Amino acid sequence: MNILCVCGNGIGTSVLLKINTESVASDLGMDVTVTTSDAGSAKGTANMSDLVLTSAELAPELEGTTTPVEVVANFMDTDEIKTILEKYSD
Repeated sequence: MNILCVCGNGIGTSVLLKINTESVASDLGMDVTVTTSDAGSAKGTANMSDLVLTSAELAPELEGTTTPVEVVANFMDTDEIKTILEKYSD
């Protein structure tokens, strides 16, 4: 599964979300590739992913993509990330 983590600039909080997503996915036994992006580029690259994780503030910018967009309220909350990933694990 390819997961895209999106934040405003693509280098700060999205990297924290990426690290936590990789950790949670590993715990769940999921095979994932996690990448990061800034909000401006994300709409163009979102369709190449299976799932997009972002904040509530940025989610509206990704409307119209064919990829599911999930809002993460707290990028450091691994339990929240786990709840989201469990919906997509096979």
